[in-house]
Amino acid sequence: MMKMMMKVKMKVMMKQVMMKVMMKMMMKLMMKVMMKMMMKVMMKVMMKMMMKMMMKVMMKMMMKVIMKMMMKVVMMKVMMKQVMKKVMMKMMMK
Repeated sequence: MMKMMMKVKMKVMMKQVMMKVMMKMMMKLMMKVMMKMMMKVMMKVMMKMMMKMMMKVMMKMMMKVIMKMMMKVVMMKVMMKQVMKKVMMKMMMK
């Protein structure tokens, strides 16, 4: 009788231990999956953030380039005017 009880107790204990182990394993797996999911989401968010940052930087760069271009155009115009004046002066002299 006692032996049978012991056996049953052992079985129950084993079951409990197995359950605990299984739970732990499941938790670990869940954690891994969660981590992966989180990583994916984080990556997406990071990508979006990066894109925004890149856009801002690109805009700044573009502005700089455009400003430079504008300056060049203005300079060209001024140069042209001066040249025209010189030419006009020469024409006048002649």
